[in-house]
Amino acid sequence: MELNITKLQQDLKDLETQMQLPEVLADNKKITELGKKYSETKYTFDLLKKIEKNKSDLAGLKISMSQESDEEMIVMTHEEIDQLKTQLDKDLLELEEIIHPLDPRDKKNVILEIRAGTGGDESALFASELYRMYSRFAEKMNWKVKILSSNRTGLGGFKEIIAEIIGDNVYKHLKFESGVHRVQRVPETEKAGRVHTSAATVAVMPEAEEVDLVIEAKDIRIDTFCASGHGGQSVNTTKSAVRITHLPTGTVVSCQDEKSQGQNKEKAMAILRSRILDKMEEDQHQKLAQDRKNQVGSGDRSEKIRTYNFPQDRLTDHRIKLTLHNLAIILDGELLPVIMPLQQAARSQKN
Repeated sequence: MELNITKLQQDLKDLETQMQLPEVLADNKKITELGKKYSETKYTFDLLKKIEKNKSDLAGLKISMSQESDEEMIVMTHEEIDQLKTQLDKDLLELEEIIHPLDPRDKKNVILEIRAGTGGDESALFASELYRMYSRFAEKMNWKVKILSSNRTGLGGFKEIIAEIIGDNVYKHLKFESGVHRVQRVPETEKAGRVHTSAATVAVMPEAEEVDLVIEAKDIRIDTFCASGHGGQSVNTTKSAVRITHLPTGTVVSCQDEKSQGQNKEKAMAILRSRILDKMEEDQHQKLAQDRKNQVGSGDRSEKIRTYNFPQDRLTDHRIKLTLHNLAIILDGELLPVIMPLQQAARSQKN
């Protein structure tokens, strides 16, 4: 795949023309697909322009330095060259990832599942905080978050929450979040001031579309029932909730957050497709990687990947021995300082 500015410029014009067609404007799915493609192409176009400009600036600075006699100016120019080289290397690496992505699923939306583990109410509260962290990160990345299913506790926590995250390169950024997240802190209900350890499990699955996995009608059983919990009278008195069982694998998905049975069925099918495809790909990965140590991205849901230690204001990612401080900022969605080292470690392993 070869990229050049002229071709990308033409691609952008073609996409703009397509997006103005009446039949496209009338089709929400098509306009969303083209809009996403336009954003990706525009990002690549801007990145390529930036790389070419920096290359040109770098060449100019090298010529200037070779002709300079003032020592102070030479030092300043040398520093500017180093900064420009660092930025250029970073941009070239990003361009390489666009041309040859490490994972063809990187551009996909995701299904995010967070479940409270050991620790009772404290674990459920931590699951809620993790969901808020990912929601805030999604907001910063201009992604959309849709709750597909949730099971709240009385104290405002989640026994389980399942959400769809939609945007550019969502799986690329969140795929290393799968695993057990452990929290160490003094719970609000702890009167003696003792530090407790709780955990929640996170699963991040690339969203499977119908073209990715066809599920035959004969392979599923659909049950309807009255939804429980909050949501108003219509939710609690009609059989709007849906439970789908995939008979060959025994996978069960329930959805009751919507008032319409049809909407709940659609959401449940989306989760079911993603779970089954994720399991198939995980099994394949396990076979390929049985004899290989893979410290990043093993996808093992039982793997303890990260500890959030509140008394020491410290986050530790155990896979790459990363330690960061200021948990409040991280839990408010500042996740790139956590995610980027994981991505770099994965690239290093690939190479």
